[in-house]
Amino acid sequence: MSLKNFKNKNLIEAGCDEAGRGCLAGPVFAAAVILPKNIKAPDLNDSKKLSEKKRNALREFIETKAIAFKVIQISATKIDEINILNASILGMQKAVLGLDVRPEYILVDGNKFKDTEDIPHECIIQGDGKYKAIAAASILAKTYRDEYMEKLHTEHPNYNWQQNKGYPTKPHRTAIAIHGATEHHRMSFKLLPDSK
Repeated sequence: MSLKNFKNKNLIEAGCDEAGRGCLAGPVFAAAVILPKNIKAPDLNDSKKLSEKKRNALREFIETKAIAFKVIQISATKIDEINILNASILGMQKAVLGLDVRPEYILVDGNKFKDTEDIPHECIIQGDGKYKAIAAASILAKTYRDEYMEKLHTEHPNYNWQQNKGYPTKPHRTAIAIHGATEHHRMSFKLLPDSK
């Protein structure tokens, strides 16, 4: 099934998504994208369904073709302060308000968002598999975040972030148990399982 180009034909729509909500380390990244209504992009899909190579090629395509796009990161410290849900929403709001073109409608992946100034929004569960603008936002958020975690890996190679990107894999948790947490870890998250 190909994704829809838009929901409202006569409104400037921005798609929004985030990446890295479930990670133990690193920021959460959020993106907002406004695509042309007539864009031809049959390959656009939920970033989780695409290979890394495909995501990176599509990132270049999106950045070239988009009317406007913005990517924002919210730090682990801020996540610990306001919680991951609020941090994700804040990131998406900042991305929307940072666009060079002001949208008239926001399509948000998921089921939670907050009013952003006076721009109406709609939450769409699994929206990154339904609308191209949300899929484009999911690809930008994911590729920017992966790139960031690969850079952090060079500073902290013990945690293998170039591979696990901060997600709670067994080797990542083993590294936390051995080396302790870094300033990039989210201290409000359960970094280690309860000992039996």
